[in-house]
Amino acid sequence: MSTGAARAGLNQAPAGQTATTIDRSQFDNRPSFSVGDVLRDSPGISIKQGNGPRDFGISIRGSNARNGFAIRNLVIFDDGFPVTQPDGLSRSDLIDPHAYSAIDVIRGPSSALYGNYATGGALNFRTRPGGTIDGVEYGVDGGSYGYLNNYLAAGKKVGNFEGSLFASDTRGDGYIGNSWFNTQTVNFLGTLKATPDDRFTVKIINNDLSARLPLRQSLNQFYTNPFQQGCTTGTGTAGCPTVSLFNNGFNGGKDTETATQAGLGRNDRRTIVGGRWEHDFDNTMTWRNQFVFDDRNISQPTGSTSAIGDFPSYNYMSDLTKRGEIFGMESTAFFGAFYNTLTASSDTRNVMPGGNATLGRLSSNLFSETTNFGVRAREELKLTSALTAIAGIGWETTLLKGVNTAYAYAGPSGITTTTLTTADRQFQNAAPELALLYNLNNEWLFRGRVATGYGTPQVSNLFVLPTGLSGNNTQLQVQKNLGYDLGFDWTPNNTLKLSATGFYEFFRNEIVNQATPVAGVNYSFNAPRSEHRGIELAADWKFYPGWRFMAAYTYLDEVYTEYVENITNGAVFGFNRAGNKIPGISPNELTARIGYDEFTGPLTGLGGFVEVQWKDSFYMDNANLLKAPGYELVNVNVHYKTDLLSDTFRSLNLFLEVRNVFDQTYVASANNISNTVTGAGLQNPASVLANTTGSIYAGSPRTFVAGMKVAFK
Repeated sequence: MSTGAARAGLNQAPAGQTATTIDRSQFDNRPSFSVGDVLRDSPGISIKQGNGPRDFGISIRGSNARNGFAIRNLVIFDDGFPVTQPDGLSRSDLIDPHAYSAIDVIRGPSSALYGNYATGGALNFRTRPGGTIDGVEYGVDGGSYGYLNNYLAAGKKVGNFEGSLFASDTRGDGYIGNSWFNTQTVNFLGTLKATPDDRFTVKIINNDLSARLPLRQSLNQFYTNPFQQGCTTGTGTAGCPTVSLFNNGFNGGKDTETATQAGLGRNDRRTIVGGRWEHDFDNTMTWRNQFVFDDRNISQPTGSTSAIGDFPSYNYMSDLTKRGEIFGMESTAFFGAFYNTLTASSDTRNVMPGGNATLGRLSSNLFSETTNFGVRAREELKLTSALTAIAGIGWETTLLKGVNTAYAYAGPSGITTTTLTTADRQFQNAAPELALLYNLNNEWLFRGRVATGYGTPQVSNLFVLPTGLSGNNTQLQVQKNLGYDLGFDWTPNNTLKLSATGFYEFFRNEIVNQATPVAGVNYSFNAPRSEHRGIELAADWKFYPGWRFMAAYTYLDEVYTEYVENITNGAVFGFNRAGNKIPGISPNELTARIGYDEFTGPLTGLGGFVEVQWKDSFYMDNANLLKAPGYELVNVNVHYKTDLLSDTFRSLNLFLEVRNVFDQTYVASANNISNTVTGAGLQNPASVLANTTGSIYAGSPRTFVAGMKVAFK
């Protein structure tokens, strides 16, 4: 194994870590619109619809299932370049699965290797190398609700240079009222071997998104009108969520409008430019230096207010990987240092009635600085031919600075008063890990691991009250988890692989998010102690020539073990949540697929599969009074691929997929809701909570998508 391979392995499959690689063969013959279409093939993964067509919440072991939008509690890489910003926020908008050759899913506390926010694990998306493409490919997917995706992949390996370019233009009308979208993505990877000892890699990603957004519904509204039909011109239609807007944009009377009337949506741009230099001192030691500029530019009128801001960040890391021997035992050692920072000034403005998301006056301004720096070290030691020990540790300092200015406007003249809240927090965290790998023989691999993770708050979390208004929430603490993994992989032959992992994680000060009365605004709090435990199972069985069965199953049991929630209604009433299930966590999830591909005869290249997705019901509130319903979906796919032996064409790939065959109406996303009490301090029952808006997006009804890909030499 080369030193470069050892370095790459830290992103793809770190030794001792529970990991799954989703290969391109698992999604190459299907319309892969978003990460949600491909990541379900890994156990431990849960997906929820976010605020936009490709904005999905990705949860590993329940880590991000309670977040209202985007991705938290895991770190994401694209070809080893971090695309998680220094404040811990990631978004899946910029990910078009057509660009990738594989996706590595790394599960469990991982801060020893990946630092802040890796309490749930990490993802590494690997684009297709230029030499693999070796020419040009054009593809088009189209289907129900105006969906159309035109994409292009070009790549080549020439001499010491290998490069690949992916570009896509995707648009659709959406299946919920006010959910049309238009998004363009570019992803470039180029590597030059300048000398026998030096390699330079460049990474460029750009995504532009323009989308309309519906409002999230209450459970009762979902049951009444899940796709928000008729919610375009007035508020009289049943099941239509609404938003209350200041008539003059800053005070006085209010007008109630639907999302379509208000013109709610998102207009965002994300640009990432990265460079990496790798130098081999000899055939056992490599030095890597990597720099990433990552700019997130947002304009998001998603409710009664709009978030507007530019978030440029810088990420630098440098590390050494050394292969050799220690006391005659094979060793791979790693040591690195890193620094990343983000400074931004962002506005929250009131949205006015009248359409087109017309903006009124400032509601608040947040100046924020987030900086992380530290070191990490790791040793992999082969104690015997069968037993490998892994030890690692990371140490990190995080600096959070913020000044939040809240604006209030009084009287018809709009006299302005301001309230300042400041935060200046410093956190120091250390994360050790230990693991053992035991290769009993060629069939059995056993693994055990104990590791830690940590995640600091975002600066923006420090200034939002349970009401959704600006205020002092600066007491938020770091969340930390200690996790134990025990599992095995069984590969008796090249047609069968079974994997099983049991895990138990202890959290302190877990940061939990729940929706507030202000649409699109979430409140964050610390639950002093909680426990996450579960089982992950994966199977890949080619049980007969041409046939393949794959399954990924996750069981989660996640509870508060110490948490008293205070709810105010005139007076403050306390409720002990110890023993309650953590809301937003589905206890059972399964994706299973059985398919057939013809490899010989006149029908070579013809194939298809049937897929079942099951998500169990889950609680939506801390008191465990209200549940979001579970669902079972069936998808059917038929595809055909043939090699075109000519001077111009290499191959042709055709497919047709019917998703949600039985047209089930289901919940694709349910944000946590707040419990409420009467004036006497009695918790309101589920029948009252079912009218709490700001929670639910319905999933897609039955859809038909057809696609074509043609490869040119």
